[in-house]
Amino acid sequence: MHFKNHTVTEFILLGLLQYTPTHFCAFALITLMFLVTLTGNALLILLILLDPQLHTPMYFFLWQLSLIDILFTFAIVPKLLADYLLHRAAISISGCGTQIFLALALGGTECILLGLMSYDRYVAICKPLHYPLLMNWPLCRKLAVTSWTSGALNALIHTVYTMTFHFCGGTEIHHFYCELPGVLRLSCEDTLPYETGVLISTTILLLIPFSVILASYTLILVTIIQMVSSEGRKKAFSTCSSHLTVVSLYYGAIIFMYMRPISSHTPGQDKIVSVFYTVLTPMLNPMIYSLRNKDVMGSMGKILWKYPLASKM
Repeated sequence: MHFKNHTVTEFILLGLLQYTPTHFCAFALITLMFLVTLTGNALLILLILLDPQLHTPMYFFLWQLSLIDILFTFAIVPKLLADYLLHRAAISISGCGTQIFLALALGGTECILLGLMSYDRYVAICKPLHYPLLMNWPLCRKLAVTSWTSGALNALIHTVYTMTFHFCGGTEIHHFYCELPGVLRLSCEDTLPYETGVLISTTILLLIPFSVILASYTLILVTIIQMVSSEGRKKAFSTCSSHLTVVSLYYGAIIFMYMRPISSHTPGQDKIVSVFYTVLTPMLNPMIYSLRNKDVMGSMGKILWKYPLASKM
């Protein structure tokens, strides 16, 4: 991705870690979390694709979520780790724009996808007889394409607009990657009208899926309470609590970061909150969904049992 800006040719990322023993331990921890994120999400995708019993809309959206987590992590963390090891912090204008685009596109897509997953659980639990009709495969594919397209389009508009500003307020970004608020602080132009536009578009992109999530789980909770079977209540609650945990972690950090005026941001807060949705949440998602899901754990057992036997034949 290439952008024209005649003011500066590159930015300096001040990063997350310093060269101290404590920060080296943090570097090692982030590296471990990065590897766990890639392994966990890749394994979850593999299980869902290999096991026919997991070929349902719920798991279709779940492997889409795992794919987003892998791509999001790859867009941010390798640069962070490489800069620390190589003692360099520069990023080109094009590289910065690419990071902004990927972060916004993948983040927006995940917001919509979490809303779709909550609607899927609502239909499955509250309207089970209508589930095959309301959540058919052609519709699920269209919804997935729509979520990816909407996230990418929103990101493209904001990235192009942001990178056309002239930057003369220095080149140092007080962050470990090119995030929109940090980049806008360096502009020598009046960005307030655009910041208002960012706040409005972000609010819409976040609140519509969030409203769907709240409505879906309110109706699900009512249905669960009315269930006669204790086993049915336990299974429904287990599935939904996993999803709500992911939603709380992700939306909490995103709302704190993007639904406040940029002037109220501080570099320290931005870095800490960003760690939640760039490093922590992508690592926890596959753990939450797999360890609390009997179908996924059962599929893992079958795959591990099947392939060693096949290799001996």
